[in-house]
Amino acid sequence: MKVSKSRLEGQVKLSGAKNSALKLLTASVLTDEPVEIFNSPNGLLDMQVHIQMLNKMGKVCTEGDAYLKIVEDKLVPELLWDERSIRNSLLILGCLTTRFGEGKVPLPGGCPLGDRKYDIHVMILEKMGARVWEENGYLCTKVEGKLTGCDISLPIRSTGATENGILAATLAKGTTTIWNPHIRPEIIDLITMLNKMGARIRVYGQKCIIIDGVEKLSGVRHTVIPDNMEALTWAIGSVITNGDVEIIDFPFEHLEFPLIQLRESGMKYYRGKHSLVVRGGEPYPIDISTGPYPGINSDMQPLFAVFGAMSKGESRIIDLRFPGRYGYAEELAKMGMNFSVNQGMLQIAGGVALEGATVKALDLRAGIALLLAGLTADGETEIEDSWQIARGYEHIETKLKQLNVIHN
Repeated sequence: MKVSKSRLEGQVKLSGAKNSALKLLTASVLTDEPVEIFNSPNGLLDMQVHIQMLNKMGKVCTEGDAYLKIVEDKLVPELLWDERSIRNSLLILGCLTTRFGEGKVPLPGGCPLGDRKYDIHVMILEKMGARVWEENGYLCTKVEGKLTGCDISLPIRSTGATENGILAATLAKGTTTIWNPHIRPEIIDLITMLNKMGARIRVYGQKCIIIDGVEKLSGVRHTVIPDNMEALTWAIGSVITNGDVEIIDFPFEHLEFPLIQLRESGMKYYRGKHSLVVRGGEPYPIDISTGPYPGINSDMQPLFAVFGAMSKGESRIIDLRFPGRYGYAEELAKMGMNFSVNQGMLQIAGGVALEGATVKALDLRAGIALLLAGLTADGETEIEDSWQIARGYEHIETKLKQLNVIHN
């Protein structure tokens, strides 16, 4: 993908949240009845990978305009997919184990974010009574009878572990309590859909989630929440390009803390009933650390790094969840960003004009950060491996055209 210096201007409608939709597709494995998903971001690369997984396993997925219907033909736990695996396969394993008493999935892949092992997922399934082992590149489980409810104390507020505990517990025997869960909008969306399917899940804030297992889950019709990462991307893009962007379906309640940070750092915005209008502003240096929701999560920090690079002065970022997740800074340095990493903290000397260059999208969030930087740089920026961006931004080129961006 190639981008040039541009001013974002116009309207853009948010797609359904990637990090929610993928989990809703996974939850369809828990039932043999039809599941209908509205506001489904089918155009995402990760969604297509997941749809192919479900089709191979025995589901029949029918796509429409922001719509997906999942009907079960004959789901067989032993049928595996041969395409690229994503980290969501761990959640499929939890669903297979609780519904069929066994499961087998490829070891997970996805973004290389450092030490993202799956030991917590194994711990959850073992505590609920499953035997878990690795075999020829696959993670396998088996349980005699059904999984059994128990107390699960998470050592960290892990999104994936919280989701797997919920999914596995829905059809388990007895009551499961997940202590120290990570409560965030995507997890609440998953719980909402599961309860509509007949699950019995109660949330007590960041303290615990209590799940009473049921015998069976029914079909459901459910609408995916808007993507808060996409919302934040267009908001920051409008500021750094001195743009004028109306973001339709903006999820205000999911981005309260990041919006406060951006408002105090120079963003000018106006709130409508269902949209946010961002009319430029002057970026000021930022000083942030990542943390659990409602804070700034790890995925957001590359966007804030570009914001900091556009401001005059020093910006500082520390990622407490994935220490050292600053590989994208080396790519931004090719465009002229001055940075250093000291004791795990990314320090950016902002205010230096960026120049177009050939850079590489190391992962999804790095890719979109490079795209935003390219919109501010003099000359043309070519982003290699730009397919990474398509993993999380649906119809990205169409939306860039809507926002007056010239690209090839």
